[in-house]
Amino acid sequence: MGRCQRRIEARACRDVAVFTDLGAAVHLSANAAADRVRRLLENGTIVGIHAVVDPAALGLTLEAQIDDKLRPTTSADDFERAIRDVPQVLTATLVTGSFDYALRVACSDRADLAAVAETIRNRGGAQETYSRVILREVSVGRGTARRSPARAKGSTRRR
Repeated sequence: MGRCQRRIEARACRDVAVFTDLGAAVHLSANAAADRVRRLLENGTIVGIHAVVDPAALGLTLEAQIDDKLRPTTSADDFERAIRDVPQVLTATLVTGSFDYALRVACSDRADLAAVAETIRNRGGAQETYSRVILREVSVGRGTARRSPARAKGSTRRR
């Protein structure tokens, strides 16, 4: 139980630090901030809390966007199932326009990027891919959750 207890204590210390910082930013105590966050999670305003891992820390120093046009015989569900097992794929967004999907990938180098694009064509059922290497990215939003139009339209939240 000693090791487990230490992990619990370490986690509690991290959470307290987070809620202390959050509370200070909005002029609340750590406990009040934690209670507000819990309520926002329960009513669906906050849909999740997660860590953002720097791909470069994992040796994935080349990030790119890959636009994919699916073969006429490939459904969106089939494509999503196929790419779910490709570890370099960070996000996949169904889009309008000439291509069907916009993928965000993190690769170790150019050869890895080429292999990922080839895997997507062969396994994912993409008829055409168009890749662009990301040189720089600037965050301009405030962390607003992106919901699918169907969910946003039909969602009912308690207030």
